[in-house]
Order: sequence, then structure tokens, then C-alpha cells
Amino acid sequence: MAPWAAHPLALILIGAVAACGFAPVELWPLTLIGLGWLAWCAHDAPSLRAALWRGWLWGLGHFTVNNNWIQHAFDFQDRMPPELGYFAVVALAVYLAAYPAMAAGLAWRLASPRSTGDTAAGPGGSFVLVFAATWIATEWLRATMFTGYAWNPIGVVWVPVGPVGRTAAFIGTYALSGVTVAMAGAAMLLVLYRRWRMAVGTAGSVLAVTLVASAQPGPATSVGPDAPRVRVVQPNVGQQAMQDGDYDPRILTAMVAQSGRPQPYPRLVVWPEGAVNYFLEDGYPPDWYWKGRPADIRRRIASVLGPRDMALVGATAIEFGPDGEVLGAGNSVYAVAPDGSLGPRRYDKAHLVPYGEYLPMRALLAPMGLSRLVAGEIDYLAGPGPRNLDVPGFGAIGMQICYEIVFSGEVVNRAERPQMLFNPSNDGWFGRWGPPQHLAQARMRAIEEGLPILRSTPTGISAVIDAQGRLLASVPHERPGAAEAPMPRPLPPTLFSRMGNAMAAIVAALMLGLAIAIRRRAR
Repeated sequence: MAPWAAHPLALILIGAVAACGFAPVELWPLTLIGLGWLAWCAHDAPSLRAALWRGWLWGLGHFTVNNNWIQHAFDFQDRMPPELGYFAVVALAVYLAAYPAMAAGLAWRLASPRSTGDTAAGPGGSFVLVFAATWIATEWLRATMFTGYAWNPIGVVWVPVGPVGRTAAFIGTYALSGVTVAMAGAAMLLVLYRRWRMAVGTAGSVLAVTLVASAQPGPATSVGPDAPRVRVVQPNVGQQAMQDGDYDPRILTAMVAQSGRPQPYPRLVVWPEGAVNYFLEDGYPPDWYWKGRPADIRRRIASVLGPRDMALVGATAIEFGPDGEVLGAGNSVYAVAPDGSLGPRRYDKAHLVPYGEYLPMRALLAPMGLSRLVAGEIDYLAGPGPRNLDVPGFGAIGMQICYEIVFSGEVVNRAERPQMLFNPSNDGWFGRWGPPQHLAQARMRAIEEGLPILRSTPTGISAVIDAQGRLLASVPHERPGAAEAPMPRPLPPTLFSRMGNAMAAIVAALMLGLAIAIRRRAR
């Protein structure tokens, strides 16, 4: 290996280039090149420490570019300077880079000939497979440790490449990431060392699975003049407008205007996360209703609903203790009926964003001048996990608020499979890179679970997604409008929906077993 190939700046640059495989750039061959380069550098590392260092440098560049949208969230803070956002992006990348470092270090320790002193050996299929297996394990760890950060697993680059992306219905995103690493490593073996067997074998396996995925029948949609339809509302009122004195009535008026009018067919109208800045529940102390009475707000929402319509709206709930003290808030979704009544229960977001919806170690950090990104002094409380709301006329609909949708294998109530998922979000925080990335991950959840997904956001990208991850209707970023389509139907439960992330463990174990077999045969 030429010394420049493993130079720190080269590795940071290659990691950054690999991030361009994700939305909005979607140049997935760059991700394969970046992963193949990392596999090459990890294999040829002279020591375990060098392998870890090379993986960390690659990850530093990769996650800095991949998460650049986080800086934009600091532009709406009056307590913390916007410049702090740039440090936050790099600080997060410093931590996240530990996971590619672990994958590279484990692969070197388990499979590199240099680990056993055989410095003359070149890379082989066993190392590539071990590296792919360790990538699966560390990517799952990244989504789990310290509440988890599951944003953009490598497998998500395949969402625009339908047949490959749909293999996630069988093996899930983390295993698809491992297959992607194996593909990149096999290409590296072919290009640098002319070792065609691994390349041909990997390509053949991926082709076989993608052909099976492509042969699956597509999901049905409701047809007929009386078939239900869904309408996803996007008011295009951004975070910067929250400082305006008329923000609350303006966004409510915009959402009512985009909700359409009653039609002969039943409609499910969905609004974004937290977009209703009024309390919808009765029973709070009177002082909490200074903005408006809940019954009046609910009637305003119901004014656009026909007798068979329903609305799902995002709003804030307050939890009170037995003595009237405030315990916390709920980031919630309510079902609103045509008569203005609420459904029997609400959904509260379960996977909260640290430093966004609550401030960890508040007693220590608040005196230092730190605050959470979402305005307010009351921290949000976590709900019980994936739950359905039974919506009359539309069945059981699963709820996943904002970035809850990025957690593979954790988005569905396994005890009661829903008809579809609703993913209200506020992507106005996320700049220009975040919204298309968030949409891509929602599409991957649809593929994995075989369930359609409705996404409603204030500024985009709002969409109706079918059970194979395809966009049936959408509203572009930063445009007002509504996406309407016949109500999409679910597919039968996928293999992944039955097995969950056990499929990641199975694929990783198969890769390790095949690596052992290749090594023994070579001896």
C-alpha cells in the first residue's frame, strides 16, 4: 500500500466522499468506493492500533458530512450561538467514528494476516466477510448505545435502487449494510488484486436476492369511488416563524386551508408533529388555556372533516401530578373526529431526542448556560413505545413521531400489526440535507415492515409511501401543499417483520462461518 492511501487527510476525505451516497446527493458508487478503501487500509494496517486509528479517521470525515444538517438546528436558538452547531456536528462525529474504528479493529484482529505475523499475504475473502460481519455488529451498537443514534446506516444508500433496497424486507437494514460492505470489499479485491472469485460470488448472491425481492407482488391500493383516501398536509411554516407573534394562529390557518374539504369518499387527514400550538385536551388548570379553549381548536380542525373523515394531528400534552404539579410534557398525536371529539387515547413519543426534547443532567448543565434545542423549560416525558391508534373507518394505525422512524426493527407494535404507520415530523430543524435523508429512512422502514407510511412535516418532505418504499405522492421541500392518494394497503408480514434484527445476527454469523471455511480451505 502506498503511504498516501492511509494518510489521515486521505482517510478523512474518503470517509466524507462515502457520505455522498446518501440523500440528497445519492451517488451510491461513492459509498462503495469509500468502504472498499477503508477495507484496504484496515487490512494493511501494521497494528491493531493503526487499524482502529484508520477506521476512526474515516468515520470522522463520514459522519461530519453526513450529519452537517445538525448545525441548522442551532440557528433557531436564542440561548446558544449558532456557531456552536458546527462544534456539535464535529463533536458528534468524534463519537460516532468510534464505530467504524471498532469494525476495522475487530476485522484486523480476527482476520488480517498481519495480526498473526503473515505480512506477505494480501487481502482475501475471509477478511472482507469478517469486516462485513463486524460492520453489522457495530452499526447495530451505534443504534443502541446511549439511547442510540441510528441515523443513516449504510444500507439506506440503496433506497433509490429499488430492487437492491427491497432486500431489506428479508434481512433488514443492518444486514444490508453488511452486504454492502462485502460488495465494496469484493470490488476492492477485484480491482487491486484481481481476485475475482470473491467478487463474482458476492455479486451473484446479491443478484439472486434482488431478483427474489423484485419478484414480490406489489401492494394494492384502495380503488372505487367510495374507497378511502389519505391527505398529508404541509403548511410550509418554518422554525424561524416561531418568533412571530402570530405564529400559532397562522400555522393553524395554513393547515386548515391545506386540509381540503369533505368529499364523497372517507378521508384520513394528517398534520405534522407539534404543529398545533394549542392544547387539545380538556381538564387542565384554566390558566393553561390562555391561547384558546381546546373545544374551539378541535372544532376548527373538525370544520374540514366530512362525516366519515378523521384527522391525526400532532400537539403537546401536559402531565400533572396528584397535587397539580407539572411532571412533564408529551410530544403527542391525537385522533380528531368530525364532531370535534378526541379519540379514547393519544400516542406519546417514546424515543426522545437528548438535548432536543429533554436536557440530560439538567441540574448540572442548565447553570452552565446549556439548554435543549426545543424551546421551553418543561422536559418531555417518554411514552411506552410503539403503539397503535384505532381510527374509525381506517383501522389500526401505528405511530412513530419524528426520528423514531429511523430505528430499524423498533417501529411496530408486534402484538398488533397495524394497517400503516404515521410519521409526523418537524424537519424544519434539519436544513437541506436532513429532510431527504429522513424521508429515505422512512422509506426503508416501509420496505422492512411491508407497511405503508404517511409522513407529514411543516416544511417537507411530506409523502405517502407504499409498502415497498415507493413514493405515491409527495410535497417538495419548502413548498405549501398537500399530498393525496388512495389509502395504500399493507403487504403480508415480511421476513424481517417476523424476525426483526435477529436477521442481522443471522447474516453476520453466516458471514463469519463462511470466512472460517474460506480460511481453512486456503490452508
